[in-house]
Amino acid sequence: MTYFDPRDIPGLLEKMKEGFDVVSGWRRDRRDPLLTKKIPSKISNTLAKKLTGVNINDFGCTLKAYKREALEGIELIGETHRYIPALVAWKGFSVGELVVKHHERMRGETKYNIHRLLKGFLDLVNIKFWAHYSTRPLHFFGAIGLLMSAFGFLVDTYLVYLKIFENQAIGDRPLLILGVLLIIVGLQFIIFGFLSEVLTRIYYSNRRIYEIEEKLQ
Repeated sequence: MTYFDPRDIPGLLEKMKEGFDVVSGWRRDRRDPLLTKKIPSKISNTLAKKLTGVNINDFGCTLKAYKREALEGIELIGETHRYIPALVAWKGFSVGELVVKHHERMRGETKYNIHRLLKGFLDLVNIKFWAHYSTRPLHFFGAIGLLMSAFGFLVDTYLVYLKIFENQAIGDRPLLILGVLLIIVGLQFIIFGFLSEVLTRIYYSNRRIYEIEEKLQ
C-alpha cells in the first residue's frame, strides 16, 4: 500500500499558524502508476478545482489537518469525504496546501479505477449543487424550466405561423409534439422548483446555514 510520512504532520500544523483553518497535503511527487492513478487523479483534481473554486491540487490526499470548528456541522453523504476542503471553504473557512512525501505501494492492489472516477465526479456535482442551490432550488430548476418552455413556445409559434400564413398542415409534424412536450416538461421543472423550495424551508427551519467566527461584545 502507499503511505504517507508521519514526519509531515508537524509541517501541516505549522502551516495552520499562517491563518489557515484547513491544510491539505499535496502529493506533488506521487509514487503511483501513470495511467491508472496519476492521469485519472489529474483529471479529477482539475475538475474539482474548476467546480469548487478551491485552489488546491490534491483533493484525494488523505493527509490533512483541520481545526475542530471547521468540521463542526459537516455532513458527509456517500463518498463526499474527499471534498471536505470544499465543504469547509464554502462555509467561510480558509484552506491551504502543503507538499508532503508520498511513498510507493509496498503491498496490496489499488482499488482506484474508472468507476471510482465516475463516482467521484457525481459526488462533486452533488456537493456543487448542494452548496449553491440547496437554499434556492427554484433558481436552478426554474431556470431550466423557463428555458425549455420558452423554446417550446417558440417552436409552436413558428408552426402556428406556418398554419395561418403559409396554409401548411402541422398536425402530423413531430415538431409540434416536441414543442408541446417542451412546454409541459418546462412547467413541471418550475413546479418541481417550487416544491423543492417548500422542502428546503422545512429542512433549514432548525438549521443554521452560516458560521460565526467571532462574537464582538
